[in-house]
Amino acid sequence: MILSVDRESLMRRRTFWTHPAVLALGEEGDPVERIISKASTVVLDAMQAGWSGPPFDPFALAEYLKISTVPREQVPDARVVATPDGKFQIEFNPNRPKGRMRYSIAHEVAHTLFENCGEAVRNRLAPHEMKGDDWQLEMFCNIVAAEFLMPTGSFPDLRERATDIDHLMSLRSTYDVSTEALLLRVVRTTDQPCAVIAASRRESSGSAHRYQIDYSVPSRAWPKKLASGTLLPEGAVLGECTAIGYTAKRDEQWPAPVGRVNVQCVGIPPYPSKSYPRVIGMIRPLEGEQTKSAGLTFLKGNALEPRGTGQKIIAHVVNDRAALWGAGFGLAMRKKWPRVQEEFRNWVLKNPGSFRLGDVFSSPVDNNTLALQMICQHGYGPSVKPRIRYSALQSCLEKLARLAIETKSSIHMPRIGAGQGGGAWQLIEQLIDETLCGKGVEVTVYDLPGGPIMVGSKQIGLFDKKETT
Repeated sequence: MILSVDRESLMRRRTFWTHPAVLALGEEGDPVERIISKASTVVLDAMQAGWSGPPFDPFALAEYLKISTVPREQVPDARVVATPDGKFQIEFNPNRPKGRMRYSIAHEVAHTLFENCGEAVRNRLAPHEMKGDDWQLEMFCNIVAAEFLMPTGSFPDLRERATDIDHLMSLRSTYDVSTEALLLRVVRTTDQPCAVIAASRRESSGSAHRYQIDYSVPSRAWPKKLASGTLLPEGAVLGECTAIGYTAKRDEQWPAPVGRVNVQCVGIPPYPSKSYPRVIGMIRPLEGEQTKSAGLTFLKGNALEPRGTGQKIIAHVVNDRAALWGAGFGLAMRKKWPRVQEEFRNWVLKNPGSFRLGDVFSSPVDNNTLALQMICQHGYGPSVKPRIRYSALQSCLEKLARLAIETKSSIHMPRIGAGQGGGAWQLIEQLIDETLCGKGVEVTVYDLPGGPIMVGSKQIGLFDKKETT
């Protein structure tokens, strides 16, 4: 049955997504989730190199990616072109409002993440010349631009924000970001049951005046997701958003699996060559349906003595140079469970190609507990820059999440990456929250009694907030 559902889902994706750049993302999983993950990797690597915020400057991101930016008054907004040396250059109109200019640069940087970008931009079409499925690439670039403007780990205060559309629109002005960027960050941070939906009006015969779901992103507390291409009922409230900035609200019956929902939405700029605004908004269940949200618990104690019952995974960070742990939590684990250290060392000797950033290794401690090493620290010893590698940490956490879900385990860890790794704990905490807790995995972080609470590197202004005991 599972295989049948997977095949059905795959066939639906193949039918809906037709643009070559989108298809090149691969067939496994949701392409929206894949491009968000790809954009997040770019963001974390840039943060590693010192990119900071808020506000997060897309010009600085382009510079980090070695993409030159050149002002051209004759360009309507911005465009990316291939240079003779095989690199990319973004030409932008410097007379546009600051917010619009930031979004345009982020959007054009997004284009460079897709295959055949150089070929596509050399033959860039005028809006009236666009093919029927070019809107798909534009939509994916909008999603990537949103991740660039409000990246993973940013704006943790949004977790407590209400999801009323008028309130969110006022926040959009405060943060100087696109509506799409703000809503995508809110839904991936909040504990409230809701989902972001992006939709556009069908302008072909047979389904005129109806809106289709371009994509949806659910919150952790309500994992209901409408498939891309789902047609909404005739007369849906989205049709009231007839101009950019127009908002609309109504309780409606929507297609399965979401059912009866409260809809709050707003009109945003249309796809090129389209007449009607796109619509983005929040939907919330009216029946009070909610999935219990997994939490991140902080305790004074020792992660080598995990609390609670059931299956457990003790996770910690190791470096990519030494197979023998000689400091910090690794040394403590080696002393308590020498067999765990020996199995890791033997694995490295037998599989040297797997001893690299982003890989993980696990071995049993007892019948109920696994120890898992996350290779996401580059080297060891004193360093003027953090040794933790955030994109490698995210990759390790994704693998840890899959293992925890498969084994129905809770996760226990020290304050990873903020000690020997020198990382910024506020960012690491948000990565743990989004990657593990956001998938329903319970996580407990332990600080030794009487020990200092590490706030990590101060290279990123966003994450300088002090912690209290």
